[in-house]
Amino acid sequence: MADIAQAQEQITQGALDAIFNDPERLEMNYPVPVCQCVQIKTLASNQENAPERYRLVLSDVFNFVQCMLATQANHVVHDGKLKRGSIVRLKQFQANCVKGKRILIILDIEVIESLGEFDKIGEPVALTVREEGNVKPSNSTITGAGFYGKSSTNNTEPLKQESSAPPRKVPTSSSSHTNIYPIEGLSPYAHKWTIKARVTKKSDIRTWQKQSSEGKLFSVNLLDDSGEIKATGFNDQCDQLYEIFQEGSVYYVSSPCKVQLAKKQYSTLSNDYELLFDKDTAVEKAEDQESAPQIRYSFSTIADIQNVEKDSIIDVIGVLKDVSECTQIIGKTTQKSFDKRELSIVDDSCYMIRITIWGKTAITFDASPESVVALKGCKVGDYGGRSLSLLAAGSLCVDPDIAEAHKLKGWYDSQGRRENFATHTSLVAAGSEGGRRSDLKTISQIRDENLGMSESGDYFSLKATIIYIKQDNPSYPACRTEGCNKKVNDMGDGSWRCEKCDVSHPCPEYRYILSLNVTDHTGLLWLNCFDDVGRILMGMDANKLMELRENDPPASEKLFEMANCKTFTFKVRAKMDSYQDQQRIRYQIISATAINYVQEANKLFEMIKLYRIE
Repeated sequence: MADIAQAQEQITQGALDAIFNDPERLEMNYPVPVCQCVQIKTLASNQENAPERYRLVLSDVFNFVQCMLATQANHVVHDGKLKRGSIVRLKQFQANCVKGKRILIILDIEVIESLGEFDKIGEPVALTVREEGNVKPSNSTITGAGFYGKSSTNNTEPLKQESSAPPRKVPTSSSSHTNIYPIEGLSPYAHKWTIKARVTKKSDIRTWQKQSSEGKLFSVNLLDDSGEIKATGFNDQCDQLYEIFQEGSVYYVSSPCKVQLAKKQYSTLSNDYELLFDKDTAVEKAEDQESAPQIRYSFSTIADIQNVEKDSIIDVIGVLKDVSECTQIIGKTTQKSFDKRELSIVDDSCYMIRITIWGKTAITFDASPESVVALKGCKVGDYGGRSLSLLAAGSLCVDPDIAEAHKLKGWYDSQGRRENFATHTSLVAAGSEGGRRSDLKTISQIRDENLGMSESGDYFSLKATIIYIKQDNPSYPACRTEGCNKKVNDMGDGSWRCEKCDVSHPCPEYRYILSLNVTDHTGLLWLNCFDDVGRILMGMDANKLMELRENDPPASEKLFEMANCKTFTFKVRAKMDSYQDQQRIRYQIISATAINYVQEANKLFEMIKLYRIE
């Protein structure tokens, strides 16, 4: 471990002044500045699940300056490397001056761990603002209380505009774009700036019409090495820029362009700001199309989605197992029709989940099963367990050229194709209010304990094998209105009518209503299930099954045969029911999970150990 003298010798004294005031001297004398981190502070975010942000104070012994750590560099804090008192190398950064306050955005930082940590070295003072001449030097020194650089209002008069030093290590393909800002450095105080970014998402043109106004808009998501931001164009800007932006291409975007607080309800990005195109905003396609990063993901495994809060926004990647036909539903409030398609994907956590995609994405989706799909901006739902819905601001990519996709493809080809996949149960949603348990029972225990006789019903788990599924009336024609699911009536004129919604549809949405006989080593039991579980048992949605029954009856019978002799862990609700004036217990499947043979083998191993003779 070095002593304080060795640490001070490593620090490039005077580098901070050169960064902001003399870039030529910086390049010549301080190619890789070394400073001391004298404070780290976690910043609060107004968005749930947003990445953590850190504010630092760096000192070069002579001066100190406030800094923002780019989220791409958060790992130095998360890994426990960057601490108060650490000595650090600044490998990539952007210098900004906002309202007279020096702010350094750190894009890449290296902690010199061999030097250790020290108390504040020297007596640094706040860096002086020199450019405008109307800002007096601040003699505030670093103290132990409060945040660094908080001088009294008498010492500093804010500047009216923002200024910046030349950026560091930002490649450009045109000599006219030399002052490239990182996206993470944009704020409402920024004045003249240019960003170089890749379009990761381009929306369709959307229109609106109100009593007082009407118009149209579109948006793009822009990504560079430091972060991602949404940009929107209205009316004239929509006409001017929509055809210019192409998804996947890299562009220079230059002010004037308004930087405003992000409307989180319309965005899946973690940035606190968004851009609003102006009539004079300059957009130019970059010659160098490789320097900006591709779309950035933060994937959750399918197994972990069970622990994610409802309505959270996540990214997910998986192998495509099943694709439904594109169908239409009618919005409950707007009565507008929406195109939708449902996908089922799996990953190496051995879980499967259903994802709904909408609109143009649903109509044009043509990926074949066993493709790898990556989805950015999915909303977590809890209807029938955990499910996902791709938001309008989200994106879907088939077989992306990223490490996670190659890893998944290799896993699926080597072993995943033969796996039995679990699904997220809805038992928690169904039984959490009453704190109900779901103990594993045998069929004989279910009968002996009279489960289902209580007033509120009973919940339990059952590991059993399907031996028969009734083939008569396996589904019913349901209303296509979102959230309805009521049975519709065939009007005989090619339309199907829902009495509840008072609307007619050209065709119904078929939903499963299955009755199946299961067995374990103690007996037999009849169970019932609805659409979510039916999809798992039959391996396809009910629309496909009904089409098969009509066009190829032997194939549909074969499908039922294939569903037999499969073993699942069923989560079941037992409750007394009245049928034709007779009381009976109805056993309703809440969820079905394929057997994980590795887990089952481990359980058996632990049970065997209990009988071991010492």
